[in-house]
Amino acid sequence: MAEEKYELITRNLQETLGGDIIKAILAEGKTPKGYWGTACTGRPHIGYFVPLTKVADFLQADAEMTIYLADIHAFLDNMKAPLELVGHRTKYYKFILLNVFKSLGIPTSKLKFALGSDHQLTKEFNMDNYRLCATVTEHDAKKAGAEVVKQVDSALLSGLLYPGLQALDEQYLGVDFQFGGVDQRKIFTFAELYLPRLGYKKRAHLMNEMVPGLAGGKMSSSDPNSKIDFLDAPEVVRKKIKAAFCEEGNVAENGILAFVKTVLIPVSELRLENARKGGSLLEPTGDLKPFATDDAPEGTVFTIERDEKFGGSTHYASYDDLKNDFAEKKLHPLDLKTAVTNAINRLLDPIRKAFAEDEEAQQIEKLAYPVPEKKQKKPKVYHPPPPGKGRNAQAPADGAVPDAAASHAAAEEAKQQPAGSA
Repeated sequence: MAEEKYELITRNLQETLGGDIIKAILAEGKTPKGYWGTACTGRPHIGYFVPLTKVADFLQADAEMTIYLADIHAFLDNMKAPLELVGHRTKYYKFILLNVFKSLGIPTSKLKFALGSDHQLTKEFNMDNYRLCATVTEHDAKKAGAEVVKQVDSALLSGLLYPGLQALDEQYLGVDFQFGGVDQRKIFTFAELYLPRLGYKKRAHLMNEMVPGLAGGKMSSSDPNSKIDFLDAPEVVRKKIKAAFCEEGNVAENGILAFVKTVLIPVSELRLENARKGGSLLEPTGDLKPFATDDAPEGTVFTIERDEKFGGSTHYASYDDLKNDFAEKKLHPLDLKTAVTNAINRLLDPIRKAFAEDEEAQQIEKLAYPVPEKKQKKPKVYHPPPPGKGRNAQAPADGAVPDAAASHAAAEEAKQQPAGSA
């Protein structure tokens, strides 16, 4: 039983540090406690499906999970989220994430939410932070945050505090493991090194792989072309997927394939497993069918629907089968994109619906991400040019006196001539 739970906790991860810590807890028949955190800066996007889908495995293994909204971190991270907006954004994140869990069918009753400010503003935490600052070198702090904190010239001191605060979060949240992307690895090893120096125990660290954005590279909240927002309309999703990089036969840095691997197929597997266990794993909230057609063979986790004149639908029992077909150009990018677009819209439909029906959430979203005011251009005032100047003025002939001077000279000459002279 303990081995099965450990397999659930660690499956599909890119790396596990301190796995023996979790094994020991399970061997004693105890419940491991973990957390996944996010800084509430930009709008959450579908890349969040990757860690949130994995949270379902933790819950299946009876782990107690905390969803940690790092509001203080959001403020410290190079002012990505001004302090006056952080409170609104944490509320927006909570609404979205709860509805993502519902979209996946993950029971939210087994989850709890926590804010960084709940403990990071206490006297005890601040004293521990000072103790940590008296131990950590500038080099180690900067190195730990290199993959997470935005690197700029003349960096703010806040970026150096970021890794230490995250390390101390493990102690103050009372967890046995922290879960995050592999880009968090340096912060995780920082925590393993420095928490024991403060007299606190070392925690395990679980890392999932990073999903490439739609244009290749990291999926980023600050790059609208690299990601799809949870509230993007179906036609916007279709347009973004259509424009995504997905070269025929190329399986490297392919955001479409990566999303199938890390989200769509794990969701399908979870739903198939739920069906086999009589619906005991997931909450019956909406569409809980795998991403396979009704006529697909048993065990299908993903179906590419095609017209019979193009060879008919193809059913895949694993990601490797799909990937191999794509690499061998048996699966065309357009067919893959169509299937992925439909699957993503199925996942997003209940989230969009919940938002459309919740006026409070709509108001929170406006406060969290206000539309920047456009700077009004000052009206141009026309100033006529002086006499003889400007675009339409004629240039004087060679040796001629300019118009204004000539007029003045003619007037003086007229004054000196006697009346009636010609």
